[in-house]
Amino acid sequence: MGRRSRGRRLQQQQQRPGSAEDGGKRNGAGWEGGYPEIVKENKLFEHYYQELKIVPEGEWDQFMGALREPLPATLRITGYKSHAKEILHCLKNKYFKELEDLEVDGQKVEVPQPLSWYPEELAWHTNLSRKILRKSPQLEKFHQFLVSETESGNISRQEAVSMIPPLLLNAHPHHKILDMCAAPGSKTTQLIEMLHADMNVPFPEGFVIANDVDNKRCYLLVHQAKRLGSPCIMVVNHDASCIPRLQMDVNGRKEVLFYDRILCDVPCSGDGTMRKNIDVWKKWSTLNSLQLHGLQLRIATRGAEQLVEGGRMVYSTCSLNPIEDEAVIASLLDKSDGALELADVSSELPGLKWVPGLSQWKVMTKDGQWFASWDDVPHNRHTQIRPTMFPPKDPEKLQAMHLERCLRILPHHQNTGGFFVAVLVKKASMPWNKRPPKLQGEPAVPQASVPPNPVEPPAGSTSDPSELESKLAPGISDTEAMETAENVENSGSKKDGVCGPPPSKKMKLFGFKEDPFVFIPEDDPLFPPIQKFYALDPSFPKTNLLTRTTEGKKRQLYMVSKELRNVLLNNSERMKVINTGIKVWCRNNSGEEFDCAFRLAQEGIYTLYPFINSRIITVSLEDVQVLLTQENPFFRKLSSEAYSQVKDMAKGSVVLKYEPDPTKPDALQCPIVLCGWRGKASVRTFVPRNERLHYLRMMGLEVPAGKKREGAVGAPGAGVASPAELEDGVDAASPAEPEDGAGAEQEAGLDTSSGGDPAGAGLPR
Repeated sequence: MGRRSRGRRLQQQQQRPGSAEDGGKRNGAGWEGGYPEIVKENKLFEHYYQELKIVPEGEWDQFMGALREPLPATLRITGYKSHAKEILHCLKNKYFKELEDLEVDGQKVEVPQPLSWYPEELAWHTNLSRKILRKSPQLEKFHQFLVSETESGNISRQEAVSMIPPLLLNAHPHHKILDMCAAPGSKTTQLIEMLHADMNVPFPEGFVIANDVDNKRCYLLVHQAKRLGSPCIMVVNHDASCIPRLQMDVNGRKEVLFYDRILCDVPCSGDGTMRKNIDVWKKWSTLNSLQLHGLQLRIATRGAEQLVEGGRMVYSTCSLNPIEDEAVIASLLDKSDGALELADVSSELPGLKWVPGLSQWKVMTKDGQWFASWDDVPHNRHTQIRPTMFPPKDPEKLQAMHLERCLRILPHHQNTGGFFVAVLVKKASMPWNKRPPKLQGEPAVPQASVPPNPVEPPAGSTSDPSELESKLAPGISDTEAMETAENVENSGSKKDGVCGPPPSKKMKLFGFKEDPFVFIPEDDPLFPPIQKFYALDPSFPKTNLLTRTTEGKKRQLYMVSKELRNVLLNNSERMKVINTGIKVWCRNNSGEEFDCAFRLAQEGIYTLYPFINSRIITVSLEDVQVLLTQENPFFRKLSSEAYSQVKDMAKGSVVLKYEPDPTKPDALQCPIVLCGWRGKASVRTFVPRNERLHYLRMMGLEVPAGKKREGAVGAPGAGVASPAELEDGVDAASPAEPEDGAGAEQEAGLDTSSGGDPAGAGLPR
């Protein structure tokens, strides 16, 4: 650019409004004022919902007023019962008490309040903004607590209304659960917690299969689920509207997998989220609802097909539009021909305020044209508006549907977002699956007898059973569909115990290529040294161990429940699995020096611990503090009880167990199990940083904000430990070993290690 051009540009800038001469302001909204505020008005929105009468008479102004207010932050205490209760105790008796008489800028701070309808006070809401949180030392401390506990997965920021569907699903530890549209995963974590209601049962009979159509969001789902360390969760990547029908081996016979509970939280227009997604105010129109209705109905129908008789399915949206809500439910009930019915759940969440579902509504186009019935819709609108969008004409049929049993959550009733929930119970098979089943064929061929080399299907044949299933006649029964799928699967074969990604090319066109899930054979020489070193109980389910590689050294061993193993082995050809299992053992780089080449991983220690009978050191609360704040404490720094256990133990991986003392109610009342390493004269823990800080906080120790980066921890009135005393992260001692075959954690860019490798630098001496 020449000198004259630069001069002309400078002159033009000086002449423009909003230049440096008027204080850096741009058209009055300027750099100082930021972006102009979005006007929270939409006349079409108000006209539409006033016409539909979704709000009780006399409450419209409160409804609109609530929508214009920012949504209060809500948090849910996650994790299993004893740990969740300990966090709740810490929140109520420490952090909330400090806020009771606090004033900021002359205004009294509003203390967080529990959600009246959520069980056991495990969900809270607060109106504290980020700006206020930074203005007071007490609030800053509370903020640091929330951030740290959220990072470690013990507290989840989750909108209040989104906690409702899992509660109404009423899941139990023995239930097989499908979450059809699961990402980002907050509802999935609730379901996993329900499976593990009894912490003393490491492998519940039930499981959760969490699905999402978006490959990238599946990795977010993996990250959320991993925080809970459950062997009963599998993340899969499919379009929910045609999610494959799975099968399980039952006494040598392959049977269709029907789910006891299905969560169907479908994609929606989201106009119930206006309080947090303010873009909805200017973008809202009825077009989104009209476009989504068909997809929502297909997803709900597919869910109903896969529900067991007597099972429960929850359909939910964060939309207030009956086209996405009651219209979908009415259409599903209509075509189910009595196989489905709406459950009355009015008394299941005492304290929750809701209004009944609508039984009459109209359809409006994006330009404001109304249609009361399908007969009124002109032919040129038939592609945009469908007959399933209207309420049933027959008054008796409409009354028998009991649409008033649907729950509508309105923002002004309990200061929440808008939401819709319907609970469906399956009474019989869907009409198109009612043909009498044929006798099943021969028992399934055992895995070991299958030739190891894959065989390509003949040219022109269907290689993907889910593709074949979609081509079957609408009246085909579940059993016939399974037999046909089984024949296709058995026309090709796979390696013994290897569950690879599906062969279908279309499923590899998007997302990462996943590594196979390879179960450890019963006669694998890898396992006996592990069994001997840790004195594993004979009941240990070693067939449930898997790796993510078919070649080379097995670096990580994962664990799944028996039921999920069954699902994996029988469905690898029709299902794209992103992740399953929890890491229980990691290989040492120089494991041959020790009696066992594998050390314990913190991620899966709560699952593994009940089966371990050796290498256990019982520690006191003071020992836990020493172990978590010092990198390699010598044996003599431990209590005499712990010292007597560790001094004669061979070098290698150990379990450090703290058992609460019920006679000391003021002490920590949840059990703690840590992975450690016994060196020559010292012992250390291999615990992720966030988990480490969590346990210290539960013991009453604080993490000063300024020292957090260095990893220092201070006790009240006891000063601050030196940065060397608390390792900055588990992997500070040595680099993490890479995942075998780049599993989901690597693809998501997550920290896959539960500790540094003891064979590397930082090994206790």
